[in-house]
Amino acid sequence: MVKYFLFLAVLLSLNVQIRAQAQPAFSTKVLLIPLDDRPTSTQFTTRMGLIGNAEVVTPPRELLGKFATAGQSDRIIEWVRAQDLLSYDVVIVALDMLAYGGLVGSRMHRVSSAEALKRVEFLRELKGKMPQGKLYVQSVIMRLAPTPGDKNEAYRVKLEHWAEISVAPDARSKKATAALEREIPEEVLNDYKMARKRNLQTNLKAIEMVKKGIIDYLILSQDDAKPQGIHVADREQLIVEVEKQGLNDKVAVQPGADEVSMLLLARALTQFHSYQPKIKAIYSSEKQSKSTMPFEDRPLHQTVSYHIKATGSVEVEDEQKADVLFYVYTSRLERGRAETFAREIEEKLNQGQKVIIADIDPVGDVQGADPQFIAALMKRKVFPRLNGYAAWNTAGNTIGTALPHGVVFTLAEQKLLSDPKVADRIRTAQHWFIIHRVMDDYYFHTLVRGKTNEYLDQVRRSSVIMSDEKNAKAEAFAGKLMKEYFEDFTRHYFKTVNTDMPLVQCRMPSAFSFSLPWNRLFEAHVDFSLTCNAL
Repeated sequence: MVKYFLFLAVLLSLNVQIRAQAQPAFSTKVLLIPLDDRPTSTQFTTRMGLIGNAEVVTPPRELLGKFATAGQSDRIIEWVRAQDLLSYDVVIVALDMLAYGGLVGSRMHRVSSAEALKRVEFLRELKGKMPQGKLYVQSVIMRLAPTPGDKNEAYRVKLEHWAEISVAPDARSKKATAALEREIPEEVLNDYKMARKRNLQTNLKAIEMVKKGIIDYLILSQDDAKPQGIHVADREQLIVEVEKQGLNDKVAVQPGADEVSMLLLARALTQFHSYQPKIKAIYSSEKQSKSTMPFEDRPLHQTVSYHIKATGSVEVEDEQKADVLFYVYTSRLERGRAETFAREIEEKLNQGQKVIIADIDPVGDVQGADPQFIAALMKRKVFPRLNGYAAWNTAGNTIGTALPHGVVFTLAEQKLLSDPKVADRIRTAQHWFIIHRVMDDYYFHTLVRGKTNEYLDQVRRSSVIMSDEKNAKAEAFAGKLMKEYFEDFTRHYFKTVNTDMPLVQCRMPSAFSFSLPWNRLFEAHVDFSLTCNAL
């Protein structure tokens, strides 16, 4: 009997060794301190890492907080200290999590400036423990509006309007500002002002740390804003400081927030592999490319250029010199343009071109994909052939997801597919991400979110926190619809992959799951299992 158990132990050990050998090592290891615990901050970036054969490690979920419950910044610092930092090639840090406990925490004055700056100083210690590794950092320039919630519904819009007009010099604006200040609770307005002042000091400290060589690359990203408002002075002060210190190549001041960790991941991987893709942006509307999109503070073409540079890529004007074509669609209101733009994309794919698509809502009322454009792309079986795709929320969010996605897969095609086992991982991750984007950006944001609001008998309340009971009701209703859409879409998607694409074969995905992690309909957690094999 003893010999029998010894024999089983040996077999088990051999099996573990064989399975370990079957999993190829990652070429890059990344530590990520995310902006918060939402899928956009964690799931998107970790999954994108797999496309670039990178392992992205984050702190335990329970340390990241949830919505208005701040992340545990000091415990995250202790968790990082316990890591073998020499084993990481790159560390990506969202300063808003490190300093204030997350993005929502950054909009409230719950952490003093002194405490925030003390936490930021930890970056000096972190960099000292990984002298050969790279440290990439994002820090948000506070947006105009506070985070939506039932408690602030009476004054939230008024506070946003105050932040937009309070710096205007004309008499009419000054009169309106005074009226708003009488209507907004004094403690709320003071909290807002103090949070802005503290965040500006944090961002100036981050620039200083770039100058001292602690931070290798920094993105100061402007959260939801408008061309005018109280945020402009903060942004301009930061731009002046960057130029004064001669740091234009190491510090970017640009639109965005939720997507920035993906931009930094793409930059980290392109630099790690010494690869600088050339990207040509192609717009469905030249007029729209010169316009400012909803919740943004500058023309669309500038946002695109900033994001291209942030990924470590180079923007080119000559299509013949481009490694990737970046199609930017903003023509939902232009009859017939969806069809012609999709046809142009299909023709380029048939010519062997690499293509990324950003589908942007130019009005700001859907914040998901355009049904006409989706239908035109599906008719042409485009999705399995794309290098990147996104269509969610703001222009910055969409561009900052589609672009790094496409850049990382382009890098993988050029540098990482020679090992068949690595190729399996990359092909699986790529198809997972494309499907995930269509499920999240189109099926959820465009179709299911509105239907769920109707089912709950509420109007345009996607950003408002629901009770656990109501959230469970919403998850059940939306999850059923999403699963039906998932089965239908993937059936057609993999028929195309397994029939028309000679480089890969995939099994039908399984274990589909859906949840609303912040008890609201503004973001969803969509997941499923997938296995593909490169041929």
